[in-house]
Amino acid sequence: MADLSVNIGELQMKNPVMTASGTFGYGEEFSDFIDIARIGGIIVKGTTLHKREGNPYPRMAETPSGMLNAVGLQNKGVDYFVEQIYPRIRDIQTNMIVNVSGSAIEDYVKTAEIINELDKIPAIELNISCPNVKQGGMAFGVSAKGASEVVKAVRAAYKKTLIVKLSPNVTDITEIARAAEESGADSVSLINTLLGMAIDAERKRPILSTVTGGMSGAAVKPIALRMVWQVAKVVNIPVIGLGGIMNWKDAVEFMLAGASAIQIGTANFIDPAVTIKVEDGINNYLERHGCKSVKEIIGALEV
Repeated sequence: MADLSVNIGELQMKNPVMTASGTFGYGEEFSDFIDIARIGGIIVKGTTLHKREGNPYPRMAETPSGMLNAVGLQNKGVDYFVEQIYPRIRDIQTNMIVNVSGSAIEDYVKTAEIINELDKIPAIELNISCPNVKQGGMAFGVSAKGASEVVKAVRAAYKKTLIVKLSPNVTDITEIARAAEESGADSVSLINTLLGMAIDAERKRPILSTVTGGMSGAAVKPIALRMVWQVAKVVNIPVIGLGGIMNWKDAVEFMLAGASAIQIGTANFIDPAVTIKVEDGINNYLERHGCKSVKEIIGALEV
């Protein structure tokens, strides 16, 4: 078997396969289907400082080769996570990573400070696609300035591995990635969902209660792959690729484009064992190509 281990900052992973936030619950929900300890890293659902009810229903819609979601970061807040969830997941033998979201920089910082004290949580993923309520609702991650401000503030408060999740709904994602790196990110993950919508033609109404939502699934892969390739060329920190990864071949393509690790999202809803199948598929690919380590294929695309 090839060496599948990779490092994301100081985060050591047994393999490059991770789960995308919001698609894998807190990990334990999948333990009846697979040995979740085999996964390189599990990113739990988005966590905010205070409880959030999420958006009204309907908030999910199927699209050709994908799905739209407008769940709205429904969760019971970071204190509930610390008291009720953390004791249940702290002993899972893999990297348990918390996705942190907020509507103001102070919210991000406070949430990160609280999670920083949890010894079995080695990293956070910062979701900067959230609307900044103090800036009229514009997402932090759509400008280099906004991204820099929130990453700098969290970096000052958080002492472990800091992954910053980038929004694709921007003009130049490389500019945002560089801003995140310069502000202290240990890694960037991309892409978050693309903004889309669905319409019920008979009712002449939008399907989602919020009108628009985040699109994910196989249909977004070419865009995600292009953005990962662009970003990997301009930053010196590890890139984590996600967006439409449905099988091992997709995962290998992202790594060839420059990703040090990958996240699987929508595919978890289709096949709860997809993470393990992807891990095995990467290993088989490496053996067929005579590679002793997965690191040999990171950024190996010949252009």
